[in-house]
Amino acid sequence: MPQSLSDVLIHVVYSTKNRVPYLKSPELREHLNAFIVGTLKDIGCPSLITRSVEDHIHTLCQLSRTMSIAEIVKQMKVTSSGWVKEQDPNLADFYWQAGYGAFSVSHSNRDQVKHYIAHQEEHHRTRTYQEEFRLLLERHGIEYDERYVWD
Repeated sequence: MPQSLSDVLIHVVYSTKNRVPYLKSPELREHLNAFIVGTLKDIGCPSLITRSVEDHIHTLCQLSRTMSIAEIVKQMKVTSSGWVKEQDPNLADFYWQAGYGAFSVSHSNRDQVKHYIAHQEEHHRTRTYQEEFRLLLERHGIEYDERYVWD
């Protein structure tokens, strides 16, 4: 087969450093979401949906055939971190956490994950980011050591 074809979907989640609620402004979040969608498009990993809340972000995107998940997340974090700092002098200390979660999504679950991401603000009325992240790890069967998950 001379062509390389793929359709791999990845749900990426990461928080602000120490889960500081830097992203309080709905307008900032809306622009941040659009900025990350543009970044992903530019690197050949189109976003199906990207949503942020005060202290973290979720993205469902198509995995490029030529980039690793780590490189995609690095591009998302580096470009958006600089962009956020440019938006407001009060955000000069903004950083994303060092780690991230990346979860495979089957085509048959795509719409369910999109719906979940679209309703982040509702989820976080009753559940913290840490509770949500632990639940995602458990649902995907990922073993983790609590001491090394947060920064």
